[in-house]
Amino acid sequence: MRATTLLHNAAARPAEAAERLRASLSPRVLNEHVGGHDNSAAWLLWHTGRELDVQTADLAGTAEVWSADGYAERTGIGAAGDGIGLGHSPEEARAIRSDHGEALVDYIADATEALLEYISGLSEADLDQIIDESWDPPVTRGVRLVSMIDDAAQHVGQAAYVVGALAER
Repeated sequence: MRATTLLHNAAARPAEAAERLRASLSPRVLNEHVGGHDNSAAWLLWHTGRELDVQTADLAGTAEVWSADGYAERTGIGAAGDGIGLGHSPEEARAIRSDHGEALVDYIADATEALLEYISGLSEADLDQIIDESWDPPVTRGVRLVSMIDDAAQHVGQAAYVVGALAER
């Protein structure tokens, strides 16, 4: 099996997991902070989409889905959502609020679709290309893709935990 085929398969999984949460994403579930943690389900889902979107756009040289498809407005997050959340202070993390779970899930799906399209155009040799020499060891395209997919899977898993903890009984 080709490495790009494996990456494609792995990259689709966080969006599939997010889709399974769609029906449970009420405004209360999205915006509550379980155990007082700064990252709500809304933040976790937003961040999942943003980290996939921003990094894919950078790698592919394309526009971000967030801007191109109006997700700042569709999610109700607005300009607060223009970053990716890395290094957010507690106040910045808590400022990411949304009552639009379907839009957050749609955003992850659309960002994932852009990533899948990008992966589909790569050769095996492209995965070995060094794209960031600021790290030791330097980061290859393949390693960056694995990192993106891993981060998305972890954050959707965390969102699923929050949703489960707050489920209507």
